[in-house]
Amino acid sequence: MIGRIVLATLVAGMLAGLVLAGIQHVRLTPLILQGEVYEHASEPQVAATAETTKPCVENMLGMTMCSKEGGPVWEPVEGLQRTLFTTAASLLAGAGFAAMLAGVSFLSNIPITKQNGMIWGVCGFLAVAVAPAVGLPPEVPGMPVADLLSRQIWWTSTIVATGIGIYLIAIKPELWAKVLAVVLIALPHIIGAPIAPNTPTTVPPGLAGEFVANSIAAAAVFWCVMGLFLGYALDKYQKDIAST
Repeated sequence: MIGRIVLATLVAGMLAGLVLAGIQHVRLTPLILQGEVYEHASEPQVAATAETTKPCVENMLGMTMCSKEGGPVWEPVEGLQRTLFTTAASLLAGAGFAAMLAGVSFLSNIPITKQNGMIWGVCGFLAVAVAPAVGLPPEVPGMPVADLLSRQIWWTSTIVATGIGIYLIAIKPELWAKVLAVVLIALPHIIGAPIAPNTPTTVPPGLAGEFVANSIAAAAVFWCVMGLFLGYALDKYQKDIAST
């Protein structure tokens, strides 16, 4: 029984990841390629400044590849290889986030169905995409960024705090729960996200803004589609169990 639930969850998440991969290929990858042109053009100047040297490269999904010596980093070749790696990363992200939603559903004893699947997806979008983007918006290559570890800690803490806050608002009718939820949701932003160094960049503001807007829109579609797919998959599974 557990195996079938896990399989239904992973399939739903990977289907949503496939949708995300398509959006990334059409909308995000062209913007990233434009950003990389400005990033590579400024590399000689950046390399001359020790404190702005980046030994790591972070891709659109937050996955980072680093060389141990801080030298050149492996990157997939443009074309089919890059598309395949991006698609694989999207499939893994979909499966992982679907498993996360299913786990929260199990722990909270609130089933995900085709009636509320979209609501689960919207809550995931708010917690994982919108809340962190308030302090750390998606960054096109070539933009100055804060320390990677600091960003990861703030990003994770914001997701956890926002998720708990959404749970308290949705489940607990008591006033104390609502107040605590507001405090938890606001706390990461009161503390503040890590601040990027004030280094010059040649990336046009329009390109950076377009990347932020498209990234958040892609995340919205991804989470809503995943909620729907997960709701239908788990709902169908529950009906199959009831009929046997």
